[in-house]
Amino acid sequence: MKLLHDGQKDHIVRRWPGYARSHQLPEPSRWTNWLLLGGRGAGKTRAGAEWTRAMALGDQCFCLHPVGNIALVAETYADAREVMIEGQSGLLAIHTQQDRPVWISSRRRLEWHNGAVAQVFSSEDPDGLRGPQFGAAWSDELAKWKNPQATWDMLQFGLRLGHFPQQVITTTPRPIKLLKDIIADERTLISRMATGDNRLNLAAGFFDRIINMYRGTKLGRQELDGEIIDERSDTLWQREGLDQHRVHSMPALRRIVVAVDPPVTGKATSDACGIIVAGVAENRRAYIVEDQTLQAVSPERWVSMVTQLFDKYQADQVVIETNQGGDMAESVLRNACPHLPIRQVKATRGKWLRAEPVAHLYERGLVSHVGGLPQLEDEMCDFGLTGLSSGASPDRLDALVWALTDLMLDPGGQPRARTL
Repeated sequence: MKLLHDGQKDHIVRRWPGYARSHQLPEPSRWTNWLLLGGRGAGKTRAGAEWTRAMALGDQCFCLHPVGNIALVAETYADAREVMIEGQSGLLAIHTQQDRPVWISSRRRLEWHNGAVAQVFSSEDPDGLRGPQFGAAWSDELAKWKNPQATWDMLQFGLRLGHFPQQVITTTPRPIKLLKDIIADERTLISRMATGDNRLNLAAGFFDRIINMYRGTKLGRQELDGEIIDERSDTLWQREGLDQHRVHSMPALRRIVVAVDPPVTGKATSDACGIIVAGVAENRRAYIVEDQTLQAVSPERWVSMVTQLFDKYQADQVVIETNQGGDMAESVLRNACPHLPIRQVKATRGKWLRAEPVAHLYERGLVSHVGGLPQLEDEMCDFGLTGLSSGASPDRLDALVWALTDLMLDPGGQPRARTL
């Protein structure tokens, strides 16, 4: 991004609501916590600093009156100074020359010309928040705090000045209890932003290298997309294992199947129609190529998707579960494509027992996901003994199990000639 002279910088600062993206501005509603969940470089710090500046100066776009006492809380004092105060998007950088506060490092505080003061606190010292009181607060990278609950609790006791104290929290998410509690709080306004949303303000090479490297992985979804990625200890799959064997390209496949777990009906309350494309290579490794699962669709819609995928990959076979729909699902497919090679499979055991042999293939490192398959992986990593994933039927996972069972555990046929 080209360098701006001071006059241009001052113009942008004065016009921040006009330059900001929508999720960098709070909604005009009665909220107590404004939580900005975002990836690295997504613009969280700038949004937090701009809101804090507006509170201190009484910007009419954000508040009715200046807030005289503000808390700035970071993981460490050094983080507060280097990111929140002196960083490229920190408080000193986003003020005009005329309005810029004075940073008194010895007292760990910013002082504005109108008398507003912002004090800096560290999550390493929760008791440092005992005593002071505030009308607003900015908490940065809360998911990294050393003592998150104790620091948060002490901060809440101090937010007691003014008519309606508010606070902004800027963080890349991690699945910690405190963050989940804040999200669940009905007084919390949530803004989500991904690293890609701020692409124009980041180095082009960053996207060519980092985004492509981490897209779809657990780390990428957390650090780039700003998602909270939970882990369960009682499931058959862990995200670390999926990431370890993930590939971004695959060898020629000797056999390919399109696996289908059809819904009973096409109503809005129906289960999804799980549709997975998978193949096996000469090296006896399986590759999960696509997840094209469809939610609450008519038979015509999912049949169309299955036939498109079959043709796209020159697949050998369609594997379809027929427990719920009997022969109806196969009949619908054959009406659309009479010569489609179809293999019916019927579940004779529970979902967990069917999934265990497939999970063992993953444990042995014999299965790779091609690129990111986040919705499928969410189902896999939340699949429990009940046979449910996040309280619902794991339709993507069911289709995956049928595909890998056919390809690796009970081959249903020989590969056909193809020109891939």
